[in-house]
Amino acid sequence: MSSILSKGTIGILTGGGDVPGLNPAIRAVTVRAIREGFKVVGIRRGWAGLIDMVRDEKYDNSNNFMELPRHVVDRAARTGGTFLHSSRTRPSHVALSRVPDHLKDLYKEKTNDLTKEVIKNLEWLGIDCLIAIGGDDTLSYAVHLGKQGVKVNAIPKTMDNDVPGTDYCIGFSTCVTRTIHLTNSLRTSAGSHERFMVLEVFGRYAGFTAMVPTMAGAAHRCLIPEHPFNIEKLTDLLSQDRRENPSNYSICMVSEGATFEGGEMQFEGAEKDAYGHAKLGGIGDMVSAKLKELSPKYNNGRTIEVINQKLGYLVRCGDPDAIDSIVPMAFGTMALDLILKGLYGRLVVLQNGRYDHVPIEVVTSKKKLVNVAKHYDVERLHPIYQDFEMLPLFIMAND
Repeated sequence: MSSILSKGTIGILTGGGDVPGLNPAIRAVTVRAIREGFKVVGIRRGWAGLIDMVRDEKYDNSNNFMELPRHVVDRAARTGGTFLHSSRTRPSHVALSRVPDHLKDLYKEKTNDLTKEVIKNLEWLGIDCLIAIGGDDTLSYAVHLGKQGVKVNAIPKTMDNDVPGTDYCIGFSTCVTRTIHLTNSLRTSAGSHERFMVLEVFGRYAGFTAMVPTMAGAAHRCLIPEHPFNIEKLTDLLSQDRRENPSNYSICMVSEGATFEGGEMQFEGAEKDAYGHAKLGGIGDMVSAKLKELSPKYNNGRTIEVINQKLGYLVRCGDPDAIDSIVPMAFGTMALDLILKGLYGRLVVLQNGRYDHVPIEVVTSKKKLVNVAKHYDVERLHPIYQDFEMLPLFIMAND
């Protein structure tokens, strides 16, 4: 299947978790590309579409790819999620049970590298350059493809805001906005019943989704993956916060990857995704139970009840906010600019408030985490409010 337009064909895909802002990014690439004379093909379900594809003109591949016309992306750009759908597929590490039926005679190992098939499918589609939108897992495979000679550029996306090389990732602003809104709605119940409130939010290794809402005043304390916490200290601090609050309640924001001192991450089960990650969950429950158990010690012998809420997908669903409408537009436009300039192997980024691009290999070169010494008060279990001069919009930069 080859390109019918002189400038060639651009492929685009979204991988990993959904966030608001993906559809505006797809639109930005597509509208500009069509105007410049390119054809745009959307790969469906992330990397999965490129391993499930059957290279036969008569085969129904509509579940694996689609040509993108302007009217489709215009309509989708007003909504959250990704209309191309997504998955956590890693073509270099495909379990035998996940190998497509038409490839089972060729790949029979417990774990199989289907990269050769991905490259053949890109060639069959006539894709000259691929734009991958995703977090560090999705983009780590884009790095791998680039090393195999595929022309690929990348756009950072994750509500955790933890892709290295950029101060901002698509989805983070809406996540923070939703978190603050939901917390402010829930605090009426916490105040009415004079309780502790524990809110668990996403954040496996990085605590930005707990730090920034807390910094904005949504919570009294926050627990992040970068620093194991002492539950006695937390109970004492929240008890003080509750006494000092006229409505007699206090709130703690907990990253799903946070750990007790001497403890480990809490998982919902043993099953892991293609990138080796087990699903996190349960730290909010454990913190809530221990706060209730220890509360009499810090409340004149009386137990303090706890409202325990996992915000989860509520903060990553729905329409994008203003920032997650504007940044994806800029990122998508930049990704197309790079193609027009003949530049590949690049990650579009925001650094120090300015749009730029860096080598895509930065994604696999390091981890982007909260700088505890600079931004997190380990004694107060709270963000540090000082020295903001020249810092980016959301304070914590790509250090």
